[in-house]
Amino acid sequence: MKLGINSNSRSILLSQNPRFCAAGKVSNLIFRALSNSPTSGGRPEPIPACRLNNYSGIKLEETVGPNSGKLRIDSWISSRVDGISRARVQSSIRAGLVSVNGRIIDKVSHTVKNGDKVNCEIAELQRLTAEPEDIPLDIVYEDDHVLVVNKPAQMVVHPAPGNATGTLVNGILHHCSLPIGSFPSHEELSDGDVASNDDMDQDLVEDDYYSTRDAAIRPGIVHRLDKGTSGLLVVAKDEHSHAHLAEQFKKHSTKRVYVALTCGVPAPASGRIDVPVGRDPNNRLRMAAGYKLRNNGKTRDAASRYQVIEILAGGGSALVEWRLETGRTHQIRAHAKYLGTPLLGDEVYGGTKVMALSLLKNRCPSKFHGKLLQLASSLERPCLHALTLGFTHPKTGESVHFTQVPPADFAEILTQLRTINTMKVL
Repeated sequence: MKLGINSNSRSILLSQNPRFCAAGKVSNLIFRALSNSPTSGGRPEPIPACRLNNYSGIKLEETVGPNSGKLRIDSWISSRVDGISRARVQSSIRAGLVSVNGRIIDKVSHTVKNGDKVNCEIAELQRLTAEPEDIPLDIVYEDDHVLVVNKPAQMVVHPAPGNATGTLVNGILHHCSLPIGSFPSHEELSDGDVASNDDMDQDLVEDDYYSTRDAAIRPGIVHRLDKGTSGLLVVAKDEHSHAHLAEQFKKHSTKRVYVALTCGVPAPASGRIDVPVGRDPNNRLRMAAGYKLRNNGKTRDAASRYQVIEILAGGGSALVEWRLETGRTHQIRAHAKYLGTPLLGDEVYGGTKVMALSLLKNRCPSKFHGKLLQLASSLERPCLHALTLGFTHPKTGESVHFTQVPPADFAEILTQLRTINTMKVL
């Protein structure tokens, strides 16, 4: 009843595999939504970036220093409360909780300068509700304790501002016949007023797994995949299972294998990247990988192993296997960019359609250029798929492994690239 994770997962990339079909009785427990979320105690010192959410009630009383120049009030406050998003600060400003020199400010673009006295209280998180929705779920395996789902690309895992419906959580609530869930909203990583559509972890715990406390506000979700990432994800159906699985993710004892298509070919062809990942100081919509980021105290250690499987289109692209040793937000995407080979179709991390087309055209005969143009225009997401997932079953203690072939969009792009001057590495 299990697939071996070590049995050359590469061989199944484009062939259908056995699917677990056992369906156990649905537990009447996933998790009760918290009626109240814990609040942080107010203190004037900057909050460490690793602090769990939610910053509510934090008070800031400071004078703008001489080296600040002229800054937007939302940017300045964000720089003084480590890890908080500008969207969260902006909501506090609009709520009338920010004053400058004794005058309440309601414009997020208000500028502050040297000597200005700023008083701010971070607003309470607004609560969201997740309603059961009859959303088709591709269930790979289910029993009384766990549910393994093949998440399609473009599906968000849990509700957030801008993505209140159509999420995996909405579908799980319906599948398990659970009532409406209520939980705190999550801050969107946004530099402006429009919420980001990307599924970056908004709790500012830069991991892709959730603690036991977090489980109560995200029904059954133990870990997540980005919105644009397809593939396997495990859901816990009771509190014991969640605690057990969350501990495995925390200790990095789960087995996760991803496959991706890159812009260019990583060099060397295989390796281990042990480079910390943190918020990109120049773009809050993404993460960044680099040793220099350690200086700002907002990074987490991150380690990934990669292996080039095929060199595609004369070196314009590659099929790459990734294995995670840690689980940071956007880890593979940030590490791929660090290597200089961002994922194909990843507009946030540099794998844009323009870059992809440029790389491919420069390495391929002109007769393929028309096909390449069509291929580049079809990219709608980062070409990243969670291929294999292995964990210890929380009830039986058995080591279970699941494998899911990439979806049609990934497979089609791979097939097209394989027709253009391809060389197998393994």
